[in-house]
Amino acid sequence: MLDLDPRIIILALFGLGLILSVGLERWLSDRYLSLPIIYVGLGYAAFALPLGLPSIDPTADAFDAITLEYVTEFIVIASLAGAGIAIDRPVTWQNWRQIWPLLAIAMPITIVGVAMLGWWGLGLAPASAILLGACLAPTDPVLARSVQVGPPGENQRHDVRFSLTVEAGLNDGLAFPFTYLAIAAVGMTALGGWTLEWFALDVGWRIFAGIAVGYAVGRAGAWYVFERDIDNIAETEAEEDDDAPLKYSTSEGLIVLGTLLTAYGLAEIVEGYGFLAVFVGAVTARQRENASRYHKISHHFIDQIEKIVLVGVLFAFGGMLASGVLSALTWPGVLIGLALIFVIRPIGGLISEAFCDLPLPGRVAIAFLGIRGMGSIYYLAYGQNNADFAQIDVLWAVVSFTILASIVIHGVSSAGLMRWIEIRKAHVHRGQEHTMDCLTPDQKRIAVEGRVDQ
Repeated sequence: MLDLDPRIIILALFGLGLILSVGLERWLSDRYLSLPIIYVGLGYAAFALPLGLPSIDPTADAFDAITLEYVTEFIVIASLAGAGIAIDRPVTWQNWRQIWPLLAIAMPITIVGVAMLGWWGLGLAPASAILLGACLAPTDPVLARSVQVGPPGENQRHDVRFSLTVEAGLNDGLAFPFTYLAIAAVGMTALGGWTLEWFALDVGWRIFAGIAVGYAVGRAGAWYVFERDIDNIAETEAEEDDDAPLKYSTSEGLIVLGTLLTAYGLAEIVEGYGFLAVFVGAVTARQRENASRYHKISHHFIDQIEKIVLVGVLFAFGGMLASGVLSALTWPGVLIGLALIFVIRPIGGLISEAFCDLPLPGRVAIAFLGIRGMGSIYYLAYGQNNADFAQIDVLWAVVSFTILASIVIHGVSSAGLMRWIEIRKAHVHRGQEHTMDCLTPDQKRIAVEGRVDQ
């Protein structure tokens, strides 16, 4: 019998997963199945078999919790970068007006609803209940790839995909104040000066600093690209017509990734929210020379990095399930996860979009497709690594179950739901089906010339 090194098995599985991911993603795009479902299942099978693979249990091993925090931190950064670069629509209050209610109404409703259920149904301490709500509040930019906008330059108006993309990009940073609130609440028995400090620092300053740093670095990065290398970019674009395949260059992707990692690091140094800085920086850089094919090149590079890490994370999540992370799960925990997916998020989403002029089927799609994923794992691991939360095993069980349920439920339903609303023309605002309000002047010029279908 062969005595295989577990490390070799993991490398082989990871390599096979990378090879198959491209073809599988394309094959599954129009089917009632998703890549995350398959890869989590394969990860579970591999770690459940007697192959000697190590267990992945953040509730029992501090190293696993730290590793999960760092890995999910990076994949969320990459996903936020890709989402921000993909957004063609200029940043104006009119263009983005449907987003703010999702952040200001749906997200707080989700946090409060989940926290109250955790406190009442699971008997969690207040700090642990708040952490549970903060972990499960943000929609996920990593696993929501199938419902997000396409690569930059497609210029196909789709208000449902746009809303889900921007919401996931912004609420991954805006969940952090409540994670810090949970950390600050550990050991506290009453409100006091610490709550005022939390509001001033974690809500006020950190959000402002994240946005400011992201905007500044995004502007600087765009200047560096389009001023420093403008001759090379112009020459490349002049040689390629709009239907020609892109000539990908590693340097473009490295510059963009480096810029956004810089934004993340600088924001964290000044105690701002790095996730917020990355998304704002990506969107800001995207607004410069909006019609340039450079953005599509950059997006392709970031997308490849995200896929590489995603394959490993999905296998690892399957390994977590096989290692017993759900052992502390109870029926009340199951009901909380299902209530979030079928009740709390949909109700919060519909309330927040009540005055949106999107047709009702489109609003229902936005409300329902609040996918949970890697961001939730990051916030829970971060909370565990920075404070001593009671019943941490219960938190991991509920969060892991909710992510698994979201992967299955949303993975099976998202493609069909998107097709349904598109057939009914419910994916764009009423009266906006053929307008160019969401285009920059350069894009409008191109559209008038007949090269953009908007």
